[in-house]
Amino acid sequence: MTVKKPEKQNHSPQIRSLAKALMILDLLAARQGEMSLAEIARELDLPKSTLHGLLSTLRDFGYIEQSAFDGRYRLGVHLFEIGNAVANNWDVRRVAAPHIQRLVDELGETVHLVILDKGEVLYIDKRESHQSLRIVSQVGMRLPAHCTGVGKVLLAYLHPARVRQIVAAKGLTRYTKNTITDLNRLEAELTRIRQLGYAVDNEEIMESLRCVAAPLRDHNGQVCAAISVSGPAARMEGERLQLAIEHLTRTAAEISAGLGYRSALGGDASGA
Repeated sequence: MTVKKPEKQNHSPQIRSLAKALMILDLLAARQGEMSLAEIARELDLPKSTLHGLLSTLRDFGYIEQSAFDGRYRLGVHLFEIGNAVANNWDVRRVAAPHIQRLVDELGETVHLVILDKGEVLYIDKRESHQSLRIVSQVGMRLPAHCTGVGKVLLAYLHPARVRQIVAAKGLTRYTKNTITDLNRLEAELTRIRQLGYAVDNEEIMESLRCVAAPLRDHNGQVCAAISVSGPAARMEGERLQLAIEHLTRTAAEISAGLGYRSALGGDASGA
């Protein structure tokens, strides 16, 4: 996460103060820990006198907290409350919740719900498997799109020029021997995904991990999110893999229908 700095414009003092306060929140989020007044001042190149007033206001409103032991600052619980309010307003998360829980119960594997944000996969919900080996992931986590099942699904339904733009910006980093690192191979893979209506991450971001993913469509028929079933490659193969694909694509169609995609239950979730 990067700290965004405002463009130099003729804003009022109040707006400039607001921009500085938002920069403080971005900085604390990026550092994922506590920072002293001096550290924040140095990072943001702000006078300590100005910074002290901003920090006090943010603290009074619950956006940051200050340690009683050493005076260092960290993000406050009010931001967590706001984040939950935002998440609860995401229709796709609300509509998908009971479906993905049922998918976990049916298959006994971990299920993720993701969106594409700034060319990366952003995890917005996760339901954990009760199996002995679990997937190390969390809500809010970001991963590359080119080497994840959900990422490839979301790329598959973008305009090709947008895919190339993302690849140019993010690259095609290799994570395992199966990672696709060539643009032509990736484009061929995306074509195949559109034909099948689902994607497979065949140990492409992590060895011994396999997942299948399917797109979710909104009331306009646009792919707005994706869901995946993930598990150890030793469990996700053969008949069990095929079963996961069948349950996943059916669930994706049901969620899409809940989002207003009227053709979802009449065919596969891809809309192809």
